[in-house]
Amino acid sequence: MDYPKAIGPYSAYRVAGNLVFCSGQIPLEPNTGKIAKDINAQAHQALKNVGGLLKEVGLSYENVVKTTVFLADIADFNAVNEIYGEYFKEPYPARSAVAVKDLPKGVKIEVEVIASK
Repeated sequence: MDYPKAIGPYSAYRVAGNLVFCSGQIPLEPNTGKIAKDINAQAHQALKNVGGLLKEVGLSYENVVKTTVFLADIADFNAVNEIYGEYFKEPYPARSAVAVKDLPKGVKIEVEVIASK
């Protein structure tokens, strides 16, 4: 599996018609459960986990129509924005990015997406 198992009573993703709703992905390394310390590595891992979910349902980053990025510190926005651009290309998905008080397991980022088949 190219993404971590859900850490609670929820599905990693659900398919509804032509849409795939993916639960937020934190930067948990799927095989080891480890979490990198710095925001750059965390952003890459969270987005790789999103890619793993998409791959499982036969989709890719190009199928994503909406993303939500949750940041523990809005000061990380610019660094995350650069990394985000490595995964998503034009036409970019619609996106929201918000700072939140805390994220599961003390991570710095969580990314959720909606994709279309």
